[in-house]
Parts: sequence; structure tokens; C-alpha cells
Amino acid sequence: MDENNTRPDSEQTTAQKTQESVDNGQSENTGKTKKRSGFTSKVGFVLAAAGSAVGLGNIWRFPYLAAKYGGGIFLLTYIALAITFGFVLMVAEIALGRKTGASAINAFKKLNKKWAFLGVLCAIIPIIILPYYSVIGGWVGKYFITFLSGNGHAAAGDNYFNNFIASPWQPLLFFAIFITIAFVIVLFGVEKGVEKTSKILMPALVILTIGVTIYTLTMPGSWEGVKYYLLPDFKKFSIKTVLGALGQLFYSMSLAMGIMITYGSYMKKENKIESSVHQIEVFDTGIAMLSGLMIIPAAYAFSGGSPETLGQGPGLMFVALPKVFDTFGAVGGGILGALFFALVFFAALTSAISLMETVVSIVMDKFKLSRKISSVITYVGTLLLGIPSSLGFGVWSAVSIKGMTILDMFDFLSNSVLMPIVALLTCVFIGFVVRCQTLTDEIELNGRFRWKKFFNVMIKYICPLCIAIILVTSLLDVFGVFNI
Repeated sequence: MDENNTRPDSEQTTAQKTQESVDNGQSENTGKTKKRSGFTSKVGFVLAAAGSAVGLGNIWRFPYLAAKYGGGIFLLTYIALAITFGFVLMVAEIALGRKTGASAINAFKKLNKKWAFLGVLCAIIPIIILPYYSVIGGWVGKYFITFLSGNGHAAAGDNYFNNFIASPWQPLLFFAIFITIAFVIVLFGVEKGVEKTSKILMPALVILTIGVTIYTLTMPGSWEGVKYYLLPDFKKFSIKTVLGALGQLFYSMSLAMGIMITYGSYMKKENKIESSVHQIEVFDTGIAMLSGLMIIPAAYAFSGGSPETLGQGPGLMFVALPKVFDTFGAVGGGILGALFFALVFFAALTSAISLMETVVSIVMDKFKLSRKISSVITYVGTLLLGIPSSLGFGVWSAVSIKGMTILDMFDFLSNSVLMPIVALLTCVFIGFVVRCQTLTDEIELNGRFRWKKFFNVMIKYICPLCIAIILVTSLLDVFGVFNI
């Protein structure tokens, strides 16, 4: 029997009052302020949310983590976590956003004023991520232009990448171009900007991924990489595999950073949350798997099958792959390189759009400003905050904390500290403060929630425990207490 159906009357009354207060708040907002924009269709919502989830985390980060943590066993672990942890956390955030009709900074406050601080914490994360993420997006744009202009051979040089990021002006220029494109799209709003762009970019991304993957698999020696990537070796399974996969889950699926809460607030009541999340997961995990199948076999063939070489992080994409493309000659390598970096640019752009939309929504809700003014504020702020991350590889390279560059420091702070904290507190908030039924009722507006009991157990017990382990081990590792 579902425990939420047997709660005391006092708890049921509290839940009902919470629902009434939220509904009243929404009606007041509708009456006094401009009606909140939203997605026009379920397809638009799914493609926009999938566009948020699919980004550099899938195409750049996922392959090198898979290579680092054993290939097939990492892939198997990630899929298992995606259909359990990922599903539960994404359902919770989307339902929270749709129920309150607010961005992250106000969603928690609407359900319980004492937990307004959690909305603030959640809002800080995309503000930190967007600038440094856009710096990397600018790197991708530089490589796309390089290959498109027929200079792919130069990009294959040993020092090309390091010389580029160490330059003070080029990375800043491409960073500014990248964030300006995202700004223009977000400026047009949810329906005309985010939704329409996602409907174009997401199908294009899928087509490009499949095409480049097929091309990659024709490379001599690539099938050894396919075996490494797809066949799990259980001897390589360790706590590092689980922790790496869980950390990737947050990064890849846009969890614990307010994005899914914001997109949920734009979702129509008649759309089913459960089926939408399943579709988003298929997009996200599918692109990640294809990215690994595209990058690992190519790098495996080029490196002679050295897993150590595969786990180079940025070098796997920005250093190794241009060398691979160069082996196909000026024309073939140029075409393949341009297609690949166009794919990565699209992926980075869709995620940057979702990050910027989240920040814009936060500014709009917090300060009651128009979309245009909020967009301009976010744009200027992102440009200013992105400068240190870009210069951290050049003129400010001497600045480091615990051996981390400025960009790495922001990445660690957001992904390894704040995101697990927000995810942990969100689970506690839903499971023990407002209770699971507050959200499951929202999910069941369109029919039975088939994973309801599983959702309740995961949110209240399993997710908080595992997230706490991630947080503690990450902190102990960076401070040198022990190496995980």
C-alpha cells in the first residue's frame, strides 16, 4: 500500500493547504502580472528539455569518462543510473516547476517559505556554469571555423589547442560570439526563441551524430574501440565507476541546476510528465552513447588502443580527433572535421540556451523585470564572468586553487559541490517537508503514475544516501584525504 495514502489527516490537510496556496499564488500572479510564457506543445517541450540535457556533457565529457572508467562497464553503469536516479530526479524537478509555475528561485518558496534558501542555491548554479560553459562553446566555434575554412591540417598540430586557449584575444572573441548567439535566441522568448530553435537543432543534431558515427566506424582499427566501448569488463567495475557515472548524470541531464524546474514551469497541464521524461532520457542517453561510439573508436584507432590516451579529457576531442581527421586528407578530413564540430557546436548551443533561459527566468521572477531587460542583464553579466575562465589558460594561468585553473575551479564548485547539495536538499524537501504526494498528485493530473512507489522510495531514501556519498567523496578527494 502506498504510504502517502495512509498519512494522518493533519498531513493530508497540510498537503491540501499547500496545494491551495500554490494555486492561489498562481491565480494572483496571472491576474496582476503578465501571463507566464510557455511551450506550445509536448514535442516543443521535449525537444527543448532534451536540447538542454544534450550538450558538451554528452559529446565531450561522456566519451572521455567512458574511456577513463573502463568503457563498456561505465556505459552499463550509466544507463542503469539514468533510468533510475536520472528518471526520478528529472520527474521531481519538472513536476515542481509545473506545480508552482515558477523558476527555481521561487518554486521552493511557494511550497514552503522556510525553504526559500534552496531556490537561491539552485539559482546560483546556472549563473556559475553559463560563463565557463560558453567559453568552451567558443573553443568549439573556433574549431568549426578552422575546419570550415580548410585549415584542418593546422588544427592537427601538437600545440594548436594550447596556443589557441593561451591567446588572450581569440578565445574571448569566440566566447563573445557564442554567447551572443544564445542571447539572441533567448531574447525572442520561450515559444519563438527556445522552442522553435530546439525543433530545428535537435533533429539536426541527431542526424549529424548518426552520420559522423557511421563515418567513424569505417576507420581502420576502429572496431577494437567498439569492443572496448560496448562490451562490459566487470573486472574494471569499482566505486570510481559509479561515482564517475553519477557525477556525469547531473552534468549530462541538466539536473540540480534549476533548468528542469524552469522548463517544467512552462509545461502545459495537459502534457504527461512521466512519458515526457522517458522521451528526454532516450534523447540524452542515445546521443551520449552515439558520441562515445563516434569518438572512442576513432581515438582508439589513432592511439593504438591505449586506454590511458583515451582518458585525456579535453585532449580527446580538441587534440586527438583533429589528428584523426587529418589522416583523411584536406578534403575528406576537412568535411568530417567541420561536420563533427558543427555537431558539437549545436549541442553546446542548445545547453547554453537552456542555461541562459534559466538565468533570465530567475531575474524576471526575482526582480519583476521584462524579458528583454532580464536578457540584457544576463548577457552582460555572462560576458563579464566568462573573462576570468577564458584568461585562466593564458595571462591569468598563474591563478590556481588546489591545482585547478579558474575554469576547473568553477566546474568543481558547481558540479561536485553545489549540484549534489541542491539535489540532496531537494530530495529531503520533497520526501519529508512537502511530502511526495504533493508532486505525485501533479504528475497524476493526466493519468496514473506507474512508477509512483519507486519514485517515493528513491526520493526519500536511496537518492539522498547516494548523493551524500558523492558529495563527501568528491570533497575528500580534492582535499587529498584519500584518492577515490
